[in-house]
Amino acid sequence: MGALFGTDGVRGLANRDVTAELALDLSVSAAHILSEVGQRRSAIVGRDPRASGEFLQSAVAAGLASAGVDVWDVGVLPTPAVAYLTKTRSADLGVMLSASHNAMPDNGIKFFNAEGNKLADEIEAQIEARMGEEWQRPVGDAVGRISSDSEGADEYVAHLLTTVDSLSGLKVVVDGANGAASQVAPLTYREAGAEVIAIHCAPDGYNINRDCGSTHLGDLQKAVVEHGADLGIGHDGDADRCLAVDASGALVDGDQLMAIIALAMRDAGRLAHDTVVATVMANLGFKQAMQRESISVVETAVGDRYVLEAMLASGYVLGGEQSGHVVMTEHATTGDGLLTALQVMNRMVATGASLAELAGVMRRLPQVLVNVSGVDKNALETCGAVSDAVSAAQEQLSDSGRVLLRKSGTEPLVRVMVEAQDEATATGVAQSLAQTVRDHLSL
Repeated sequence: MGALFGTDGVRGLANRDVTAELALDLSVSAAHILSEVGQRRSAIVGRDPRASGEFLQSAVAAGLASAGVDVWDVGVLPTPAVAYLTKTRSADLGVMLSASHNAMPDNGIKFFNAEGNKLADEIEAQIEARMGEEWQRPVGDAVGRISSDSEGADEYVAHLLTTVDSLSGLKVVVDGANGAASQVAPLTYREAGAEVIAIHCAPDGYNINRDCGSTHLGDLQKAVVEHGADLGIGHDGDADRCLAVDASGALVDGDQLMAIIALAMRDAGRLAHDTVVATVMANLGFKQAMQRESISVVETAVGDRYVLEAMLASGYVLGGEQSGHVVMTEHATTGDGLLTALQVMNRMVATGASLAELAGVMRRLPQVLVNVSGVDKNALETCGAVSDAVSAAQEQLSDSGRVLLRKSGTEPLVRVMVEAQDEATATGVAQSLAQTVRDHLSL
């Protein structure tokens, strides 16, 4: 697999790339890096409903306990719930077994530090470097204990409910992606006062993300219209993000959700420095809308961990990605799809506006992404012909569009992204730039 850690933990084909042996070894190494030797230590471990999560969770628990860490197995819960419980229960670390929006054959391992935050690159490198080293194994009463914990879900739901007023009067369809939110999302929205219709909330270990959830919104869009709902919420497999659809079934993406929340927080005087953090992939329409509202936008690399790093470094309280990862540090240490949905619904009730009206604060410009494979991605920054083509394209688009080229972190490809006022222009410019990349960077 090369370097184990990607932009969101370790991920790959379960039982081929992500094996029980790897999970055990990683957990031992993480225990050595993230917990303090010499005192009783603890970890929160959760998973999404994938069948492979059962043996991987057992392997993680075994590795941690063998390293002297007490394990609280919270079962199937969203990623943000594991992060929340890690912090509130003063655990040394948290572990989540999930491959997020990936198809069922995949699985992954995410670690959280004692503050419930994803790990910095250098910490992940330390964990990987210490795998396989000789170590002094605890014996007797120094080994860790493994306990099942059925209270974590209730604690997480209770926390979420403190962040909103009553949602009475709203009808929402929730698509749980047959994933980690299948039980807690409908429960949370009902407890908050909304009328809830739940779809794809019956995980069987194999159907997670299968033609459902935030990556396949068709069923959600149909259900919202059929039930006359005010909105629909689509989660991904581990529920650290969400997308929405309005009453007509139209998509409301992560940029629009973040714009809605930004205005709500600004109006309540809770948007620190009147600033929101977004990645370089945020739609230009989002940036233009924030500018009109006198809200600054700070850009980061793609990945909610980088969004959070920028937020923590400068005291910002809201950030996120177009994919629906939204981080609100008032209430969470990582992206939380349930929290995001609650805040958007709270804004609907508070203003009396429909989701479509709220999302109308920004116009989503057409955005075309072309992946150019089989190229020398590392030569991207030094190729004069590509640089000249990018400059010419940006000059052509002027302030009404945007060009972004970036290399993949895991594959030999370059991603070409173009935004313009219309789809035809964006497509034409993107295809032209993609051909220039092929012509000059092909392997």
